[in-house]
Amino acid sequence: MTKDPAGAVRLDKWLWAARFYKTRSIAREMIEGGKVDYNGTRAKPSRTVEIGALVRLLKGNLRIEVEVAGISDVRGPASEACKLYRETDEGAASREKQIAQLKMNALLAPHPDSRPTKKERRALLSIKHGGYSK
Repeated sequence: MTKDPAGAVRLDKWLWAARFYKTRSIAREMIEGGKVDYNGTRAKPSRTVEIGALVRLLKGNLRIEVEVAGISDVRGPASEACKLYRETDEGAASREKQIAQLKMNALLAPHPDSRPTKKERRALLSIKHGGYSK
């Protein structure tokens, strides 16, 4: 799985190989920005990944919690990448709750079917600026 004989893989490289982030630089930015926790603490991109460690990360709008099941520094197909981690039961329940909340928010704030016309835009600007319009 890994090219390194000692089996030591950096956290940013593991996140990239496990296909959580598209590039290593994005993985590094997320770690440095505090979006990734390693065993409950903030980590550096150079942190060595160990099997059994808990990794909490932000992917899109979802907070994901996984346990490291394998170590690799090679980005392969998705079928191989999913063998590198196991989602925790608490993480799966939390993720389902987040998805339900996002769906509820989408229902409460629907998008209009079309863009406003010029007349509707002027009316909206008039309301927004307190009666002032150009």
